[in-house]
Amino acid sequence: MKLIFVRSGSGIVFSEFGQRSVALGDVVILGASTLCGHEPHEHLTVTTIYLDPDYMIDQVFWQHSAVLSDRFHAQQFAETVYSEPAQVASLGKERAGMLMPWLDEMVSLTLDGPAPERFYRMQALLCAVLDVLIPYIKTTPARMSASQRARIIPAAPRLRQFLPLRAEAAQARTLLHESPEQLWTLAALAAEVHLSPKQLSRVFVEAYGKTPLAYLTMIRVERMAHLLRDSDLNVTAAGRAVGWASRSRAAEAFRQCVGVTPQEYRTSTRVAR
Repeated sequence: MKLIFVRSGSGIVFSEFGQRSVALGDVVILGASTLCGHEPHEHLTVTTIYLDPDYMIDQVFWQHSAVLSDRFHAQQFAETVYSEPAQVASLGKERAGMLMPWLDEMVSLTLDGPAPERFYRMQALLCAVLDVLIPYIKTTPARMSASQRARIIPAAPRLRQFLPLRAEAAQARTLLHESPEQLWTLAALAAEVHLSPKQLSRVFVEAYGKTPLAYLTMIRVERMAHLLRDSDLNVTAAGRAVGWASRSRAAEAFRQCVGVTPQEYRTSTRVAR
């Protein structure tokens, strides 16, 4: 997870919420494996906090320990309440100003790498920052919009049920990661792991929270984003390199996952360098 605090300047950010303007007092909140690009207007200074998802699940459990039975229950609770993969919280300049000294100290404590003697001070500073931020994070009691993570929407995987991982699901995931450029169909993937398409879809969703083809789309978009950032391939070539024969299909999937077109993403990441 990422918390991106805007310190000064302004710009445009692109993610699963689409295109948003940000300035001093705004915080971009990104779930794990959520793509995001940005384009500054004149300048844009930010401080980014990286949070391990397991660490945050522990925090949710202790925060709601009165009603949650265990850590597994906490994960299910968090996935329901914090279902938006990307959002922008507007704290305002006054509250953002409160955070600046804490953010500065956190940065200074990390310059020399992790150290046990600084652990509790870092914890205290993080808790102070989260205490200010949490009330501004949008929560939902249930999935209500297309941007929220549903089983057929390409987005980061999550465990939906706490069951033993089927070997066939793990094998299918490995095949998708190793050869995303292959023209996979559900039937072809099922044949590789010796299950029926219906069985594979069921065990894969139980394991990773996505259908195999939605999971494949997520992988392709992530690799296409890498090519757009770090190579000179055009959008058509980048799409073909990750498995899409059609430029329009690649652009549609990319926009659905990232919130902007491939060309807008390339332009924003090149300008930001």
